[in-house]
Amino acid sequence: MATQLKFALNHMAAPRIDCRRFLDLAASLGAVGVELRNDLADKKLTDAAFFDGDAPATVGDYARSRGLRLLGLSEAYGFNAWSEAMRAKVQLLIDQAVEAGAESISLIPRNDAPRYAEGERDDALRSSLGEILPMLDRANMIAFIEPLGFVTSSLRHKADAIAAIEAVGGSERYKLVHDTFHHHLAGESEFFPAYTGIAHISGVVDPTLKVEQMQDGHRILVDDRDRLGNVGQIRALLDAGYDGAFSYEPFAAEVHALADPEPALAASMAFIATRV
Repeated sequence: MATQLKFALNHMAAPRIDCRRFLDLAASLGAVGVELRNDLADKKLTDAAFFDGDAPATVGDYARSRGLRLLGLSEAYGFNAWSEAMRAKVQLLIDQAVEAGAESISLIPRNDAPRYAEGERDDALRSSLGEILPMLDRANMIAFIEPLGFVTSSLRHKADAIAAIEAVGGSERYKLVHDTFHHHLAGESEFFPAYTGIAHISGVVDPTLKVEQMQDGHRILVDDRDRLGNVGQIRALLDAGYDGAFSYEPFAAEVHALADPEPALAASMAFIATRV
Protein backbone atom coordinates (compact mmCIF):
# COMPACT_ATOMS: atom_id res chain seq x y z
CA MET A 1 0.00 0.00 0.00
CA ALA A 2 1.33 3.40 -0.92
CA THR A 3 2.72 5.04 2.19
CA GLN A 4 1.17 8.43 1.46
CA LEU A 5 -2.34 6.98 1.62
CA LYS A 6 -4.01 6.94 5.02
CA PHE A 7 -7.15 4.85 4.77
CA ALA A 8 -9.93 5.00 7.37
CA LEU A 9 -13.38 3.53 7.81
CA ASN A 10 -16.66 5.31 8.38
CA HIS A 11 -19.04 3.00 10.28
CA MET A 12 -21.28 3.19 7.20
CA ALA A 13 -18.78 0.80 5.58
CA ALA A 14 -19.94 -1.99 7.90
CA PRO A 15 -22.96 -0.68 9.81
CA ARG A 16 -24.35 -4.05 10.86
CA ILE A 17 -21.41 -4.98 13.10
CA ASP A 18 -20.94 -3.58 16.58
CA CYS A 19 -18.37 -0.98 17.55
CA ARG A 20 -15.68 -3.34 18.78
CA ARG A 21 -15.92 -5.63 15.75
CA PHE A 22 -15.86 -2.56 13.54
CA LEU A 23 -12.74 -1.27 15.30
CA ASP A 24 -11.16 -4.70 14.98
CA LEU A 25 -11.95 -4.66 11.25
CA ALA A 26 -10.32 -1.25 10.81
CA ALA A 27 -7.22 -2.36 12.69
CA SER A 28 -6.98 -5.55 10.65
CA LEU A 29 -7.07 -3.51 7.43
CA GLY A 30 -4.31 -1.20 8.62
CA ALA A 31 -6.59 1.82 8.75
CA VAL A 32 -5.36 4.88 10.62
CA GLY A 33 -8.71 5.51 12.25
CA VAL A 34 -12.48 5.40 12.16
CA GLU A 35 -15.57 7.59 12.18
CA LEU A 36 -18.49 6.48 14.34
CA ARG A 37 -22.09 7.42 13.57
CA ASN A 38 -25.13 8.18 15.72
CA ASP A 39 -27.64 7.63 12.89
CA LEU A 40 -27.29 3.93 12.08
CA ALA A 41 -30.36 2.94 14.08
CA ASP A 42 -32.36 5.77 12.50
CA LYS A 43 -31.41 4.37 9.08
CA LYS A 44 -32.57 0.89 10.19
CA LEU A 45 -29.06 -0.51 9.80
CA THR A 46 -28.69 -1.63 13.41
CA ASP A 47 -30.71 -2.04 16.57
CA ALA A 48 -27.81 -0.89 18.72
CA ALA A 49 -27.57 2.44 20.48
CA PHE A 50 -24.72 4.84 19.75
CA PHE A 51 -21.47 3.34 21.09
CA ASP A 52 -23.49 0.13 21.55
CA GLY A 53 -24.80 1.72 24.72
CA ASP A 54 -21.33 1.86 26.29
CA ALA A 55 -19.78 5.02 27.68
CA PRO A 56 -18.08 6.97 24.89
CA ALA A 57 -14.82 6.86 26.85
CA THR A 58 -14.91 3.06 26.90
CA VAL A 59 -15.19 2.83 23.12
CA GLY A 60 -12.57 5.53 22.62
CA ASP A 61 -10.16 3.66 24.86
CA TYR A 62 -10.75 0.46 22.92
CA ALA A 63 -10.06 2.24 19.62
CA ARG A 64 -6.75 3.54 20.91
CA SER A 65 -5.86 0.10 22.27
CA ARG A 66 -6.18 -1.14 18.68
CA GLY A 67 -3.88 1.59 17.42
CA LEU A 68 -6.70 3.62 15.88
CA ARG A 69 -7.54 7.30 15.95
CA LEU A 70 -11.15 8.18 16.59
CA LEU A 71 -11.24 10.63 13.71
CA GLY A 72 -14.75 11.87 14.29
CA LEU A 73 -18.33 11.43 15.42
CA SER A 74 -21.21 11.91 13.01
CA GLU A 75 -23.58 13.66 12.83
CA ALA A 76 -25.60 16.78 13.52
CA TYR A 77 -27.94 16.82 10.52
CA GLY A 78 -29.61 20.04 9.45
CA PHE A 79 -27.22 22.20 11.48
CA ASN A 80 -27.88 25.21 9.23
CA ALA A 81 -31.52 25.36 10.33
CA TRP A 82 -30.73 26.72 13.77
CA SER A 83 -32.92 26.21 16.83
CA GLU A 84 -32.50 25.49 20.50
CA ALA A 85 -33.11 21.84 19.73
CA MET A 86 -30.22 21.94 17.25
CA ARG A 87 -28.05 23.63 19.87
CA ALA A 88 -28.73 20.73 22.22
CA LYS A 89 -28.03 18.20 19.48
CA VAL A 90 -24.68 19.78 18.61
CA GLN A 91 -23.72 20.15 22.26
CA LEU A 92 -24.48 16.48 22.95
CA LEU A 93 -22.29 15.41 20.02
CA ILE A 94 -19.48 17.67 21.22
CA ASP A 95 -19.75 16.27 24.75
CA GLN A 96 -19.67 12.70 23.43
CA ALA A 97 -16.65 13.51 21.25
CA VAL A 98 -14.77 15.01 24.18
CA GLU A 99 -15.54 11.99 26.37
CA ALA A 100 -14.54 9.52 23.65
CA GLY A 101 -11.39 11.42 22.71
CA ALA A 102 -12.65 11.98 19.17
CA GLU A 103 -10.90 14.55 17.02
CA SER A 104 -13.99 16.11 15.43
CA ILE A 105 -17.73 16.18 14.99
CA SER A 106 -19.58 16.32 11.66
CA LEU A 107 -22.13 18.95 10.65
CA ILE A 108 -24.48 18.03 7.78
CA PRO A 109 -26.63 20.64 6.00
CA ARG A 110 -30.32 20.34 5.23
CA ASN A 111 -31.08 18.17 2.22
CA ASP A 112 -34.81 18.73 1.91
CA ALA A 113 -34.89 21.22 -0.99
CA PRO A 114 -35.48 24.25 1.24
CA ARG A 115 -36.72 27.45 -0.36
CA TYR A 116 -34.84 30.56 0.61
CA ALA A 117 -35.40 34.22 -0.04
CA GLU A 118 -32.47 36.10 -1.54
CA GLY A 119 -29.53 35.97 0.85
CA GLU A 120 -31.41 33.85 3.38
CA ARG A 121 -29.45 30.67 2.70
CA ASP A 122 -26.09 32.32 3.36
CA ASP A 123 -27.45 34.16 6.38
CA ALA A 124 -28.74 30.91 7.89
CA LEU A 125 -25.39 29.20 7.34
CA ARG A 126 -23.38 32.03 8.87
CA SER A 127 -25.78 32.34 11.80
CA SER A 128 -25.51 28.63 12.62
CA LEU A 129 -21.72 28.60 12.34
CA GLY A 130 -21.57 31.66 14.56
CA GLU A 131 -23.69 29.93 17.21
CA ILE A 132 -21.63 26.73 17.11
CA LEU A 133 -18.21 28.41 17.12
CA PRO A 134 -18.07 29.26 20.86
CA MET A 135 -19.30 25.75 21.66
CA LEU A 136 -16.32 24.36 19.75
CA ASP A 137 -13.97 26.85 21.39
CA ARG A 138 -15.05 25.80 24.88
CA ALA A 139 -14.44 22.14 24.05
CA ASN A 140 -11.30 22.70 21.96
CA MET A 141 -13.06 20.74 19.21
CA ILE A 142 -13.01 20.75 15.40
CA ALA A 143 -16.18 20.47 13.32
CA PHE A 144 -16.23 19.04 9.81
CA ILE A 145 -18.77 20.57 7.43
CA GLU A 146 -19.88 18.31 4.58
CA PRO A 147 -21.44 20.01 1.56
CA LEU A 148 -23.92 17.68 -0.15
CA GLY A 149 -23.94 17.69 -3.94
CA PHE A 150 -27.61 16.75 -4.32
CA VAL A 151 -29.80 19.30 -6.09
CA THR A 152 -32.00 19.22 -2.98
CA SER A 153 -29.14 20.33 -0.73
CA SER A 154 -29.00 23.64 1.10
CA LEU A 155 -25.18 23.66 0.84
CA ARG A 156 -23.75 22.12 -2.33
CA HIS A 157 -20.40 23.81 -2.81
CA LYS A 158 -17.27 23.87 -0.68
CA ALA A 159 -16.48 27.47 -1.64
CA ASP A 160 -19.77 28.62 -0.08
CA ALA A 161 -18.91 26.80 3.15
CA ILE A 162 -15.48 28.42 3.24
CA ALA A 163 -16.95 31.88 2.68
CA ALA A 164 -19.27 31.38 5.66
CA ILE A 165 -16.47 30.00 7.83
CA GLU A 166 -14.31 33.01 7.10
CA ALA A 167 -17.22 35.38 7.66
CA VAL A 168 -17.55 34.17 11.27
CA GLY A 169 -13.81 33.92 11.89
CA GLY A 170 -13.99 30.16 12.26
CA SER A 171 -11.02 28.91 10.25
CA GLU A 172 -9.35 27.40 13.34
CA ARG A 173 -12.44 25.35 14.27
CA TYR A 174 -14.14 24.46 10.99
CA LYS A 175 -12.82 22.15 8.29
CA LEU A 176 -14.43 20.58 5.24
CA VAL A 177 -15.24 17.03 4.27
CA HIS A 178 -14.16 16.38 0.69
CA ASP A 179 -16.58 13.66 -0.35
CA THR A 180 -15.73 12.23 -3.78
CA PHE A 181 -19.40 11.41 -4.44
CA HIS A 182 -20.70 14.86 -3.55
CA HIS A 183 -17.79 16.59 -5.31
CA HIS A 184 -18.85 14.81 -8.50
CA LEU A 185 -22.56 15.48 -8.05
CA ALA A 186 -21.99 19.18 -7.46
CA GLY A 187 -19.85 19.43 -10.60
CA GLU A 188 -17.00 20.91 -8.59
CA SER A 189 -13.49 21.21 -9.97
CA GLU A 190 -11.72 23.14 -7.21
CA PHE A 191 -9.92 21.48 -4.32
CA PHE A 192 -9.31 23.10 -0.94
CA PRO A 193 -6.60 20.99 0.71
CA ALA A 194 -5.82 23.52 3.46
CA TYR A 195 -9.48 23.49 4.52
CA THR A 196 -10.01 19.74 4.12
CA GLY A 197 -10.21 17.85 7.39
CA ILE A 198 -11.10 14.43 5.99
CA ALA A 199 -11.95 12.86 2.64
CA HIS A 200 -14.80 10.39 2.13
CA ILE A 201 -14.53 7.88 -0.69
CA SER A 202 -17.12 5.69 -2.41
CA GLY A 203 -17.82 4.67 -6.00
CA VAL A 204 -20.75 4.61 -8.38
CA VAL A 205 -20.61 2.10 -11.22
CA ASP A 206 -24.11 1.88 -12.73
CA PRO A 207 -23.61 3.06 -16.34
CA THR A 208 -27.29 3.88 -16.83
CA LEU A 209 -27.45 6.62 -14.19
CA LYS A 210 -27.33 10.28 -15.02
CA VAL A 211 -25.40 12.34 -12.48
CA GLU A 212 -28.57 13.93 -11.13
CA GLN A 213 -30.01 10.44 -10.55
CA MET A 214 -27.17 9.24 -8.35
CA GLN A 215 -28.19 8.69 -4.73
CA ASP A 216 -26.56 7.34 -1.57
CA GLY A 217 -27.87 3.86 -2.30
CA HIS A 218 -25.70 3.67 -5.41
CA ARG A 219 -22.45 4.20 -3.48
CA ILE A 220 -20.30 1.07 -3.39
CA LEU A 221 -16.61 0.38 -2.82
CA VAL A 222 -14.24 1.95 -5.33
CA ASP A 223 -13.07 -0.34 -8.13
CA ASP A 224 -12.06 -0.15 -11.80
CA ARG A 225 -15.66 0.57 -12.87
CA ASP A 226 -15.87 3.79 -10.85
CA ARG A 227 -17.61 6.73 -12.55
CA LEU A 228 -16.78 9.36 -9.90
CA GLY A 229 -13.09 9.73 -10.65
CA ASN A 230 -12.01 8.72 -7.16
CA VAL A 231 -8.42 8.01 -8.18
CA GLY A 232 -8.11 11.38 -9.87
CA GLN A 233 -9.68 13.22 -6.93
CA ILE A 234 -7.41 11.44 -4.44
CA ARG A 235 -4.35 12.21 -6.54
CA ALA A 236 -5.37 15.86 -6.87
CA LEU A 237 -5.80 16.22 -3.10
CA LEU A 238 -2.43 14.60 -2.40
CA ASP A 239 -0.66 16.65 -5.05
CA ALA A 240 -2.15 19.81 -3.51
CA GLY A 241 -0.74 18.94 -0.09
CA TYR A 242 -3.59 17.14 1.68
CA ASP A 243 -2.14 14.60 4.12
CA GLY A 244 -5.27 13.45 5.96
CA ALA A 245 -7.30 10.27 5.88
CA PHE A 246 -9.39 8.80 3.07
CA SER A 247 -12.37 7.27 4.80
CA TYR A 248 -14.61 4.67 3.16
CA GLU A 249 -18.29 5.67 3.26
CA PRO A 250 -20.36 3.32 1.04
CA PHE A 251 -24.14 3.41 1.47
CA ALA A 252 -25.15 0.60 -0.91
CA ALA A 253 -27.17 -2.27 0.54
CA GLU A 254 -24.98 -4.76 -1.31
CA VAL A 255 -21.94 -3.57 0.67
CA HIS A 256 -23.83 -3.56 3.96
CA ALA A 257 -25.00 -7.13 3.30
CA LEU A 258 -21.46 -8.55 3.12
CA ALA A 259 -21.03 -11.18 5.82
CA ASP A 260 -17.30 -10.43 5.87
CA PRO A 261 -16.50 -7.00 4.41
CA GLU A 262 -12.74 -7.26 5.00
CA PRO A 263 -11.73 -8.87 1.66
CA ALA A 264 -13.79 -6.40 -0.39
CA LEU A 265 -12.42 -3.41 1.50
CA ALA A 266 -8.87 -4.71 1.21
CA ALA A 267 -9.29 -5.20 -2.54
CA SER A 268 -10.60 -1.66 -2.96
CA MET A 269 -7.73 -0.22 -0.92
CA ALA A 270 -5.23 -2.17 -3.04
CA PHE A 271 -6.91 -0.95 -6.24
CA ILE A 272 -6.61 2.69 -5.18
CA ALA A 273 -3.09 2.34 -3.83
CA THR A 274 -1.76 0.86 -7.06
CA ARG A 275 -3.21 3.67 -9.16
CA VAL A 276 -2.55 6.78 -7.13
